[in-house]
Amino acid sequence: MLDELLVENLGIIESARIEPGAGLVAVTGETGTGKTLLLGAIRLLRGETARADRVGPHGDEARVEGRFVGGGGETVVTRRFGGRSRTYLDGEMVPARTLADRVDDLIEVVAQHEHVSLGREASVRAMIDGLLDADGRALRASYGEAWRRLAELRAERDAAGSDPMALARELDLARHQVAEIDGAGLIPGEDGELRDRLSRSRHAEEITAALVAAVRLLEGEGAVTDQARNALGEVRTAADLDPTLAPLATQLDGAIVELDEVARAMTHAAESVDHDPAALHQMEERAAVIADLRRKYGASVDEVLTFADELRAKVERLQNAADRAGTIAEEIEQAAHEARRVGAELGAGRRLAADRLTGSALDLLRQLGFSAPHLTVEFTPGEPAAHGCDRMHFMFASDESLTPGPAARVASGGELSRLVLALRVAAGVADADVIAFDEIDAGVGGTTALAMGELLARLAVGRQVMVVTHLPQIAAFADTHFVVDRDGHTATVRRVDGDERLAELTRMLGGLGESEHGRLHAAELLETAGERRRGS
Repeated sequence: MLDELLVENLGIIESARIEPGAGLVAVTGETGTGKTLLLGAIRLLRGETARADRVGPHGDEARVEGRFVGGGGETVVTRRFGGRSRTYLDGEMVPARTLADRVDDLIEVVAQHEHVSLGREASVRAMIDGLLDADGRALRASYGEAWRRLAELRAERDAAGSDPMALARELDLARHQVAEIDGAGLIPGEDGELRDRLSRSRHAEEITAALVAAVRLLEGEGAVTDQARNALGEVRTAADLDPTLAPLATQLDGAIVELDEVARAMTHAAESVDHDPAALHQMEERAAVIADLRRKYGASVDEVLTFADELRAKVERLQNAADRAGTIAEEIEQAAHEARRVGAELGAGRRLAADRLTGSALDLLRQLGFSAPHLTVEFTPGEPAAHGCDRMHFMFASDESLTPGPAARVASGGELSRLVLALRVAAGVADADVIAFDEIDAGVGGTTALAMGELLARLAVGRQVMVVTHLPQIAAFADTHFVVDRDGHTATVRRVDGDERLAELTRMLGGLGESEHGRLHAAELLETAGERRRGS
């Protein structure tokens, strides 16, 4: 419930802090004092637009703050606006639209020209479902299971691709790609090895000629090795005379051995160079195949092989999807048929509950001043959806002689408030923890006003109901009573109890707050309201 409300510089309200409390909360005051500004503050807490023209004359900024408690926790909402608008949720700055997710469901404001819950199918359904019997509640649970099964199958179908032809094309392409890669018989690292072999084969003559020339330089007449052997003989002669030179002879002898080995290796390499044009052609063709696969599937043979593994997994997944597609359509149809069957039974149960709801509400509407009202729930069959197979709307006419229409459109402000009141009491539930009524008493008086006050008190059991009213018959039923007073351009809000409350009810009855006769009448009204509350 709304535990505390702070209003600063909103219209002519300079500063007000109220603690409404549970049950029925009445707000009264002379015409023009600014009573509806409190409901305007509540609308701001729901996230409605903070207009600059609502900023009062007592500063450059207006502030509205509300603390909601319930469910073991609390939520604090703050709106500040003037030069700029700021919204805070539990101390953290948030966009105003965020309040719709956190607070809008907590508060329902019913006022003239306002689109309220009677026009929302979810609200109509909630009231009707609240009156379902045990069988109806079991059917609703069964329908929920049927709908979840249908939704899961549809999601599975959509995840696999709802177009069987597109799925078949994708599967064929993946299979073709796997076959193309597998058909090439690739070997990991093959592209690097082939590149080296191709280079040797393409330049075989140049490689052979260079190697032969090198061997000739090493082993031919006057070659390097001959000169090195001559040099070795001279070094050995010197070493015989100076033993310290022996290592030089050893080192030069090793170099000659290495030169001989290099010459033999180069001779062998020159003889092994492949000059086969047919082999070169085969390698060229292999390189072309690998280049084509690399162009399409990866930068190297290893990457192409990795992609092939991924393709094989994709083929398996697509094949499973294709196999599943052959049966899922039938399963979806069966699930839809079951949802329609259970939905039809649930719809029948809802129609019975709707009759009970509208029947009780019509009795209450007659108590609230309607002589011959018309109220029904119009059901429109449809395909299975999350909450059933029917759409439902309230159809209303204030008199049987009028053509019924959607309640949220055809009911006037005062009619709409009384209609919502009758339906809430008949249903025994409310969509929100806090319900605020504005102009609930439009065109009402006398015994009808007493009946309205009694209904409001019944609705307020277990929740918080705020009502701005000019009727003492309604205010007398309040658990908490606030009065808005105005002095020039400033309005204040005060809670009244005891003699102060009696004086306010006396003023509302006849405008004479000091009238002894009026005070007796007010006291009698309070006593009557108390007796009716105890009797209900």
